[in-house]
Amino acid sequence: MTDPTQDLQHLHQRWSAALLAVRGEGGGPDPAPYAVNLVERWAEPQRKYHTVAHLTAVLDHIDTLAAHAEDADVVRLAAWFHDAVYLPERSENEERSARLAERALPEAGLGTDATAEVARLVRLTVTHDPADGDRNGEALCDADLAILAAEPEAYAAYAAAVREEYAFVPDEAFRDGRAAVLRQLLDLPRLFRTAHGAAEWEERARQNLAVELELLTA
Repeated sequence: MTDPTQDLQHLHQRWSAALLAVRGEGGGPDPAPYAVNLVERWAEPQRKYHTVAHLTAVLDHIDTLAAHAEDADVVRLAAWFHDAVYLPERSENEERSARLAERALPEAGLGTDATAEVARLVRLTVTHDPADGDRNGEALCDADLAILAAEPEAYAAYAAAVREEYAFVPDEAFRDGRAAVLRQLLDLPRLFRTAHGAAEWEERARQNLAVELELLTA
């Protein structure tokens, strides 16, 4: 069994490592308070899927895809912010998360260009549709969608957590809305843009999506 305190310390270390790598030698404030604030956001009680566990999983997947990214540490910072603001009943979470990054990162010592890139990547998670050649965007979007390729039991837990986040939506309305999302994903020519994602995640993700859609519409 893992020690939650050690897990949290390791997560804080991952934040500091990414921030300091992007910030460079220019200096700036202690990274630690920013990590504390962000983790508190990811631990808010309305979150059932978009939790610290999801953040950690996305960071793990970025580690797997790091060689694909143009700047993996910028992508890691974007992962920290991509759902930092999350209210299930609101539709502008990504925009509000991007604005949080635009406020917090300059204060943390990041330059203008790096801050703008982090915010751009956060906004990209609205569509998960990076342009061809957008290597940072491809890495972040693939890492965020990698849950779709989980083993069946883990995928079922993910789907159940999503439903729990939207507990305020009546069953029929949720089934219709979720089914529409699943069909939209299945209609995409490809879910994953990186070579690793295409080879390792695409087929299983499509199987999981098809099974969930069948269960919703049975």
